Amino acid sequence: MELNIRKRAWFICWVAATVAGGPASPARAMMKLYVTNSLGDDITVIDLGTFRATGDIKVGNHVHGLCAPADGTKLFTTIESEDNLKVIDTTNDRVIATIPLTGRPNQCAATPDGRFVVVPIRDRNGADIVDMAANQVVKVLPIKVPHNAYDAGNNSKVFISSMGDHEIDAIDLRRMEYTERIPLGGVPRPYAVSKDEKTMYVALSDLHGFVIASIPRRRVIGRVELPGAPPSICPLEPHTPTHGLELSPDGKEVWVTSLPDGGVYVYDLATKQLSPEIRTGKCPNWIAFSPDGRYGCVSNSGSDDCSVIDVRSRREVARIRVGEGPKRLLVVDVDGSPAGTARSPR
Repeated sequence: MELNIRKRAWFICWVAATVAGGPASPARAMMKLYVTNSLGDDITVIDLGTFRATGDIKVGNHVHGLCAPADGTKLFTTIESEDNLKVIDTTNDRVIATIPLTGRPNQCAATPDGRFVVVPIRDRNGADIVDMAANQVVKVLPIKVPHNAYDAGNNSKVFISSMGDHEIDAIDLRRMEYTERIPLGGVPRPYAVSKDEKTMYVALSDLHGFVIASIPRRRVIGRVELPGAPPSICPLEPHTPTHGLELSPDGKEVWVTSLPDGGVYVYDLATKQLSPEIRTGKCPNWIAFSPDGRYGCVSNSGSDDCSVIDVRSRREVARIRVGEGPKRLLVVDVDGSPAGTARSPR
């Protein structure tokens, strides 16, 4: 009799805790879209579950690049006016560290394990390699007019573009030196690298489209031009009709922006066909995908908003107001645990 009473009491407490969202309830996962407002001093935070801006993170004037490790625990951002890299805790969206750099930074890249962040330094013709365990620059590699860094999912290799030498170079982070140089025949702008690190897709200055380059062969092997468009009138990106480019998470498509047309095209790598244009806001600047591949997000620097595109239907499902001059953006999968609590392994 006493045993049955104890079982019944335990069952009632378990049900009450579950209904009330007590200890038995798992933490809610959350996908956050971060957008840098390059003409302001902040990063807009958007909940992709509700398509609503939830706040702004003050980081400093002329915020530029964004990158993050694979686990989404932190966000790294480069601040041009302060020549530094700031570290943001994604559970509470607060700056938790500031790391001095050697000059004016551009678009960073983080290794998946979060050990290294590579930052192009425009006014010093260098690439800063930041060891996040030491919170400092541990190596500077020379490079002529660097622009964007990119990691294809490799903890020991990061790519960086040279606008001065018209090429993209690969950095071996174990040896802290360059190992590959891929000439492109033009000034590289945004680019993406396949996960097997054999192919890259690169937008070039004054090209309404992109080129395809073989990394092992170290040369351009293809060229894709977007449909004709009027001259671009986007002041933030002169001579750059295409400034947003990214591979879909499954590696089957290249998504690319047209600044003068105000839209996005999808290039199918199997059929080699372009989709009809997907309309966005004015001057679409950068593209980032949600980790689950459901959404493609585009910053619109001419209309100070962000377009969220449903990848499957290829239509804009939301347009969200952000700050002034949005450029880089990144989606981070945050597990939803309250600040200060332990995270479950991923």
